Amino acid sequence: MNRKKFTRISAMATSALMVPDFMLKAAAGKAFTSQRPPVGKRNFTSDAVESLIADVKKNVKDEELVWMFENCFPNTLDTTVFFEMKDGKPDTYVITGDIDAMWLRDSSAQVNPYLPLCKEDKHLAQMVEGVIRRQTKCILLDPYANAFYKDSNKISPWKTDQTEMKPGVHERKWELDSLCYCIRLAYQYWKITGNTAHMDEEWHNAMVLVVETMKDQQRKNDKGKYHFQRRTITLSDTLAGDGYGKPVKPNGMICSAFRNSDDATTYLYNKPENLFAVTALRQLVEMIIATSHRDELVMTARNLADEVEHATLKNGIIDYTAFGKIYAYECDGLDHTVAMEDAGIPGLITIPYLGYGTTEDEVYKSSRKFALSKDNPYFYQGKSVEGIGSQHLAYKGEMIWPMGIISRAITSTDNAEITHCINMLKATHAGTGFMHEGFKPNSPKNFTRHWFAWANSFFGEMVWMVYKENPGLLQRESK
Repeated sequence: MNRKKFTRISAMATSALMVPDFMLKAAAGKAFTSQRPPVGKRNFTSDAVESLIADVKKNVKDEELVWMFENCFPNTLDTTVFFEMKDGKPDTYVITGDIDAMWLRDSSAQVNPYLPLCKEDKHLAQMVEGVIRRQTKCILLDPYANAFYKDSNKISPWKTDQTEMKPGVHERKWELDSLCYCIRLAYQYWKITGNTAHMDEEWHNAMVLVVETMKDQQRKNDKGKYHFQRRTITLSDTLAGDGYGKPVKPNGMICSAFRNSDDATTYLYNKPENLFAVTALRQLVEMIIATSHRDELVMTARNLADEVEHATLKNGIIDYTAFGKIYAYECDGLDHTVAMEDAGIPGLITIPYLGYGTTEDEVYKSSRKFALSKDNPYFYQGKSVEGIGSQHLAYKGEMIWPMGIISRAITSTDNAEITHCINMLKATHAGTGFMHEGFKPNSPKNFTRHWFAWANSFFGEMVWMVYKENPGLLQRESK
């Protein structure tokens, strides 16, 4: 089931997968009973994760926040990870939650918060290695696809899409960030564990394909190999221009047909995704140098990173009256730009979080102020909460995404802002103890997606970050 199609279903309805009963229960008063599945029904258990949860429960006084952390942080492991050994090597299939498919982006982000614990928990490290190995196979199957099945013979309900659909592919929307996320996961895993077992010949071949795909989508000489059309009444679910998107003037940036929300880009040069690619390519260069003698791949990836960075900074910065110079969200090389921010990641706010630049960069700071203002068409305000939403749920009216609030907190250097974000998240989980995709600003119980593991993992990552860096912000007693 497609994400947008899923969100049209009532929050309490049955989705593509049956939402586990424990995730449908609301907290009873101030009991804050754990909403995790029973131990024997958890998909994967990590001693290091359990130890961290116990540590936070012991040292943080805010009972509601601790309860939410206990529910959310292990949710990916509890419910979405399917780990096994195949031919002596780990293999891990990770669903998004309510949709039985593995997105390259989501699966990377879902396990990302556990990476710091991999050094002390070999079983957990093995599981993450399995994610990287499965992603490698997915890339080799189709580097332009965004989501895959565990069964390589399974046929997608989107088989009639006008593109090159293959068995095992759930959806074939070309999103530049999908490949970047795979590189990021492999890189961070390597840096933390020192393990290079996943960087075998198969992985190197996949990385060659990644770089070739990115270069193809620079579209310097033609429209490239990728095209996509879908029979739909939803404009953002298909591409204009006979499936190639709106015209661009080649400038060195990489075209991305769809955003991280799986919605079509307005203009093919998405700035956050291109800056993410710059970081990912440089991480790839470092990994290739350390594990092989593929000098040509190193040179190609390094030159591509430099070219994309130069082109993105030259073409993706605009003057916006109220804020000065800001990053455009998208452009086309023909002087057309889109000034907006989406709650999905990568976005303008999360550029430093993903490894490009710093939060002190002046253009970034101006862009962040814009993104968190009414000038951003997807910034919404209620009586007591405000936050960024997405075109992805625009058909439902104004809906704030918890991920947008978390992104704001995780990139903030202002303690008051971080505290404000935490309080908003506590006020809008609708008594479930979990994060959701989006909620109505003045009616948090009106939300989409009971079971959205990425948002849960991201919330846990934020709480752990604050716990490590500024624990005093978490010590307020629940009222």
